[in-house]
This record gives sequence, structure tokens and C-alpha cells, in this order.
Amino acid sequence: MKEYYADLHIHIGRTRSGQPVKITGAKTLTFSNIIEVASERKGLDLIGIIDCHSPEVIEEIEEGMRSGEITEMEGGGLHYRDMSIIPGSEIEIYDQNCHGPIHVLAYFPNMEAMKGFSAWMSNHVKNITLSSQRIYCEGKTLQEKVKSLGGLFIPAHVFTPFKSLYGKGVRKSLDEVFNPKLIDAVELGLSSDTYLVEDIEELKAYTFLTNSDAHSLGKIAREYQKLLLREPSFTELEKAIKEKEGRKVTANYGLNPLLGKYYQTVCGTCLHTMPGIGEACSECGGRTIIKGVSTRIAELSDSGTDGKKRTRPPYIHQVPLDFIPGLGPKSMERLLRAFDTEMNILHEATFEQLSGVVPLKMAHFIDSARRGILDFDAGGGGKYGKVKKG
Repeated sequence: MKEYYADLHIHIGRTRSGQPVKITGAKTLTFSNIIEVASERKGLDLIGIIDCHSPEVIEEIEEGMRSGEITEMEGGGLHYRDMSIIPGSEIEIYDQNCHGPIHVLAYFPNMEAMKGFSAWMSNHVKNITLSSQRIYCEGKTLQEKVKSLGGLFIPAHVFTPFKSLYGKGVRKSLDEVFNPKLIDAVELGLSSDTYLVEDIEELKAYTFLTNSDAHSLGKIAREYQKLLLREPSFTELEKAIKEKEGRKVTANYGLNPLLGKYYQTVCGTCLHTMPGIGEACSECGGRTIIKGVSTRIAELSDSGTDGKKRTRPPYIHQVPLDFIPGLGPKSMERLLRAFDTEMNILHEATFEQLSGVVPLKMAHFIDSARRGILDFDAGGGGKYGKVKKG
């Protein structure tokens, strides 16, 4: 078996004809650009593109299959050059029991299943061409449909204040919305990590995934995981997240939660840090509070547990290269010319090799970032944290 790098949450901003899919996604975030950048620039082995339900995207994929550029793998998934693609969809739940809005991810083994899901979903959403559309059915009904097509079902960025399983602040348990047995894994999101959430008892049953939720080409692989697989296919991915036959997640790579947009609780008006909920902001007097992920996780943690922790892979705090102070496009291109891909820059290049390509101070920043020893100003209220220049 071999280790592979995987980012399983990448959006499509526009179709090849320029029609919007993820409205907040970049216009350059097309299917063809994604697979090119993820393979050649980022150096990923396995990606999940989660807007493949859109009919024009399906047409583009099938055209690539007819030309031979894309092929379906025997173990599920699509093969492109040296990389595999898992087709998927992000859906928003807001059912009649006021469960929502909650974003979930569904992945499928082949285009036949993807097309079947798209056709079914078109009867339950207002606009099948767009990403993250609200589906008019119960969460458990959606789970059952995904499973009937051989798919994987994963709640997305589960702690963020908006459009997530726990973010609304009123839910205490996932079984209020879902059938726990039909959840395959849980995506943590940018403002949390394994260590923060280890005392939430009901999550101990699930593998944690760390993905980019990329809305632009540059954000691909800002979070990812390393998987031990026989090959980068759908079947092997399913085995890894269920920890079967030796397949598994061997490491999660993600932002230090302080860098996330929603880590701390802040005033919704001026983004001043708030010590608690229910108080007026000491800076502007505002009373609209955006509860931080750290606060929400503390509310959900189970102080009365037996203290046993699930053994999990290491969560490696790694600062994305575009967070590095002073690392602009020209420096990035020099690094890519020297080391081919971002995965090589982050995992293979030595400090000495880096310092031969970029200034010494920048090489120190990159090396410190990938070793998790930088200091940060915390983010909150939709504003990313920052690396302290020191």
C-alpha cells in the first residue's frame, strides 16, 4: 500500500460556458482548471469535486471520458493523468422540523450514480445547476438516497457558525437530524482540529476529514489528509474512512484553528473579541454576536465522559503557503519551478533547498509554518487569523 494526498471538498465556480455553479466561487474555478491545478501545481493524488451534480458539469466530464482524457476506474472514481477524482455534491438541508441550514457532502463511485443522484435531486431543489442548493426533504431521506446509489455521506464543516450541523447553537446531537449509522465520516472545518473536539462523545465513532472547501484555485489543498490506500479509488477511500483492511487516514493537515475565520467569539458589528454571549460589545455597544467555533465546541464537549480518547492520526498544523508573509506570486513561481508542486514544497524540500530559491527570512517562515511553530492573531466573525510577523 501507499500514502496519497487527498482534498475532498473543492467547488466549481463556473461551467466552461461561464454559467455560475458556486456563485461565491471564482470564475476561474472551472472543472478543467481544477483538475489541471490540483494535479500539476498542487501535487494532489485524490480530489473530491463536490458540484458534479450540475448538468453542464456532467456534460463536460462525459466529454472528457469520450475523448479518453478521463477514464472511470474499476474501483470507482475517475482517473486523470496521475490523479483520481471522486464526483460529489454539496447539499443544504432545511427540513420541515427546522433542522438547518446544514451543509452535507455526498460522493459517488461513478458517473452513472452521479447522474442518478442529479436526476433525483432535480425534483427536490429549485435550481439543479447551482451548488449547495436547499433540498426539500428530510436529512434522513437524503441519506437513504445517497446510500441507495452506493455513495458516501459526510456532514460538512460541522462547527462553523453558519450552515453546519452544530453551528446553529440549538442542536446538541446529530441524531436530531441524521441516522448516525448512515454517516461515513465528519468534516471538521477550518476553525477546529482533532484536539479541540476530542471530548465530543458522539463524534468518537467517525473518522475526521480535513478539506479545503476551496472557492478559488489558490485555496485548493489549504487543508487535506494523507491516506494509506492500495490505489486512489472510491472503494479504497471508503475503506480508509471506515478503517477497514489496513486502509486509513494517516495524517490530517490543516490550519491552526486560530487562523480560521470563525475561531473566536466576536461582535458581529465591529469584530471585537467578546468574552461571552449575551453581553453588549465594549467597543461599539453592538449586541449581534457571532459565536466562535471554540465557544461552540466547549458547549458540546462532554465533561462527564470516562476520559478515554479515540486513537486518531496526528493533526499537523500547517500554514498554507498563501498565508506566508511576503510570499507573493513571483516567489511562488520560483518555488514551483524548483520543486514542481506545493506538496513537494511542503513535504519534500529541505530548509537548505528552500533558502537556495527564496530569501532566507522567507525560507524560515515556510519551514516554521510546516513545523507548526509560528504565532498567530486569532480569526473570528468571517475574518481569517493572521501569521504574526514577529
